[in-house]
Amino acid sequence: MKQGVALSVLSSFLFAALYYYATVLEPLSGASIFAWRVVLALPVLALLLSRARNWKTVHEIHQRLRREARLWGFLLLSGALIGVQLLLFMWAPLHGYGLDVAMGYFLLPLAMVVAGRVFYKERLSPFQRAAVVLAAIGVAHELFRVGAFSWATAVVMFGYPPYFMLRRHLRMNALAGLWFDMILLTPIALWVLYQQDISVLAQFAGRPSLWVLVPLLGAISSTALVCYLAASRRLPLGLFGILGYVEP
Repeated sequence: MKQGVALSVLSSFLFAALYYYATVLEPLSGASIFAWRVVLALPVLALLLSRARNWKTVHEIHQRLRREARLWGFLLLSGALIGVQLLLFMWAPLHGYGLDVAMGYFLLPLAMVVAGRVFYKERLSPFQRAAVVLAAIGVAHELFRVGAFSWATAVVMFGYPPYFMLRRHLRMNALAGLWFDMILLTPIALWVLYQQDISVLAQFAGRPSLWVLVPLLGAISSTALVCYLAASRRLPLGLFGILGYVEP
């Protein structure tokens, strides 16, 4: 339990840093930052898998794919769900939807608590229930103040719970599962980089600091995702959701 809490808090700090990090990566667009996150995730995950000696789990999933045809569908759905979130997370602060996405992350913990109660029959402790009530009051006040509930807010709020529920259903190691998510997203990421108006080499030549900033983006992003997914497996869904308030 303590390890799960520590991983969740660490991932929240890394995601918060990453949200700001997108604003210092000019001239990269939100779509190209998403693409770099995916492409650079593969070498980082390969290193983590090697250090953790978890390639065996990747091989086991390969074996399952040969035996279970429906697993292909589950993995494609998992990749699509996380891919939408990764793209929105990087696109939003550069296109005026930063506050909308932040509102989604304020509502997400409440959605996770509801999902945990409805689908897994999880019960909260008295202190956790008090935290949920206070959070609900705060979020309701903010919704009333803003007076809007945008599509970006809805994507975050309703998009993440099915992803975490699917990952629990598949019972995959966090590293191995994320490896397959990134593998499936890589063709899309490469296509995004290829279709840019300004080529990758021209962008890096115009701003040499990108040679350092972009690889650092991959390291921060991959570490945050691994910690986040590992925490989701170690904690009840409701508690995992409440800890999400560290981030926004």
